[in-house]
Amino acid sequence: MDFDTARHNMIQNQILPNLVRDERILDIMQDLPREAFLPDSLKMLAYADNNIDLGSGRHAMEPRVAARLIQLAAIKSEDVILSVGCGSGYSVAILASLATTVFAIEPDKILADKAMKTFDSLGIDNVVIIASDYPLGHAAQAPYDVIFFNGAISEIPNAITPQLAENGRLVAIVRNKKSGKAIIMTRYMGVCSSRRSFDAIVPILPGFEKEREFIF
Repeated sequence: MDFDTARHNMIQNQILPNLVRDERILDIMQDLPREAFLPDSLKMLAYADNNIDLGSGRHAMEPRVAARLIQLAAIKSEDVILSVGCGSGYSVAILASLATTVFAIEPDKILADKAMKTFDSLGIDNVVIIASDYPLGHAAQAPYDVIFFNGAISEIPNAITPQLAENGRLVAIVRNKKSGKAIIMTRYMGVCSSRRSFDAIVPILPGFEKEREFIF
């Protein structure tokens, strides 16, 4: 497979039509080999317009959604980022190319080890992978300028909101069974507020499923 051509076609046919206009993100995605973040059996799917099942309930977010969510965060070069979920490492690699440091939570050791090896092979040295449960975040390095959820959530967990810095941005796909919406939360003078952005459906991160409601 000609991955270079597939990568170019991804930018032209998926990323640009989805209103991604940040030239930094476009340039990074044009150069970053998504196939390098996938096992051999999945490399042919690297530039397909869908979420890729990584096993154990984890998925690689489809590129067009990841790109637009990252654009929504308006990342600056001096930002420190918390990525809730590392997964294959592709979205984290984009974040790392935009910011100074990324702390990525990944309790799945197999995924974490594979992602770290890929980062090393590509010379990405500003990512720290944390073995922790997703809903807890990583308070030890808080506050964060940006918090990015690498998968959908049913609601923003109470433990993570306080880890957002003043003037920080938290971005996530919040979804129910039928629909999903990208949201951005900001903190100003200690108060967090959020607004909705675009529609998107991606698989929910393990641990962020909505609890069943019991009817009596």
